[in-house]
Amino acid sequence: MRCFLSTAELSRRQFLQLSSLGVAGGISLGRIPEVAAGIPQVSKQQSVVMIYLPGGPTQFETFDPKPAAPGEIRGSFAAIPSRVPGVQFCELLPELSTIADKFSIVRTLVGMENRHESFQCYTGRAGGRTEDGEPAGGWPSFGSIVSQLLGPGREGMIPYVDAAPKMSYSPYNNNGSHLQGNPSWPGFTGYKHVPFALEGEVKSDLILNGIDLNRFNERRALLDTVKQNQLSFTADGIDNFQEQAFQMLSSGRFAAAMDLEQEPQSIRDRYGKLQKTDPSFGGAPQSPQHLLLARRLVESGVRCVSVAFGAWDWHANREGSIEYLSRKYLPVFDHALAVFLQDLEERGLLEQTTVIVWGEFGRTPRINAKGGRDHWPGTQSVLVAGGGIQGGRIVGQTDRVGGVPLDRPVHVQEIFASLYQNLGIDIATAQITDLSGRPRFLIDDDKQPIRELY
Repeated sequence: MRCFLSTAELSRRQFLQLSSLGVAGGISLGRIPEVAAGIPQVSKQQSVVMIYLPGGPTQFETFDPKPAAPGEIRGSFAAIPSRVPGVQFCELLPELSTIADKFSIVRTLVGMENRHESFQCYTGRAGGRTEDGEPAGGWPSFGSIVSQLLGPGREGMIPYVDAAPKMSYSPYNNNGSHLQGNPSWPGFTGYKHVPFALEGEVKSDLILNGIDLNRFNERRALLDTVKQNQLSFTADGIDNFQEQAFQMLSSGRFAAAMDLEQEPQSIRDRYGKLQKTDPSFGGAPQSPQHLLLARRLVESGVRCVSVAFGAWDWHANREGSIEYLSRKYLPVFDHALAVFLQDLEERGLLEQTTVIVWGEFGRTPRINAKGGRDHWPGTQSVLVAGGGIQGGRIVGQTDRVGGVPLDRPVHVQEIFASLYQNLGIDIATAQITDLSGRPRFLIDDDKQPIRELY
């Protein structure tokens, strides 16, 4: 017996087939017309690159050394002068020290929970648990809010891209996962505003949401087949959505931005090579090429890019002591980040690109019995640069053991207020509506941008 599908059934089935193109993981079908509309943009669009350091980096071995403290607090490394008079960093950051006038450091960040969750860095809030008081659907990430409020990037570019390699520990990924409790994904802005996710090593094996080039071409053939038979059913715009999605993925500036082979070999070499991190951390490799990719994405018109770099949960219960881990991983971090900031400046992008580098919390003042540092939400150091932020400034001072702010605690919501301001969003008036119909301001408790950075 022959089975005939109704027009509606065929549309629905074909819709589901086409949804497996990899687009639904980052650009939903409903969002394609919005992306393609090409909202008029200013010539110099403001963008944000958020470099997430999974596991929570140490402030002592990076941007807040305590050379006068006892050895069990000071650690194994000396402090060196930076380009900014009176400002010292750890001796393992010589390249960043020489360009310290290009960025600023907040040494007294507060407001983070003791949770290994990237969610805190991407939203500025805790989530997943009943006591967090999340609205229905969960808090949306910073980039999702920007996507909803500002729409596509320059000339219709995808507004929000997650360029991080996929990590084995799920709460480190930019996907709303938590240590416990319900996922906060996609947040109340909806799936059409989640980041477009890139996976792979961002070289010849680049994968778009699980689809390599060969499979991508096969899906293109599927689309062509559907188009040839479009007169036999009504797809209510599905053909248009998918065609525009393919155009963004397979041609134009977005595809070019993802193709690192178009970058001169000298630039790729300047950024440096990937260094793997121990798999037991569940974090990201140290991949300078992902930072290069982030630069290419904002250069192409993407508004928000998130990148994960390294694995920083340095208790000394994995791989080695904090002395060993610092010697192995900090030089790669130092070089890659310094090159990234210099590259942005040399291309005239730093003034329109805000860069933030941070983890979910800091590390304990006292080195533990195994030779590592444990979780410490009492304070952490955050690097910020570009987008109107002045370089060479230190905001806040921690006490003599680097455990708590001695003055000027900076709340995480102040960081987000600064990011929104740099993008031209007025936090005093901008609101988004949650799933219950309640309008919500972007920042809680009347927090304001960090005035000392401007």
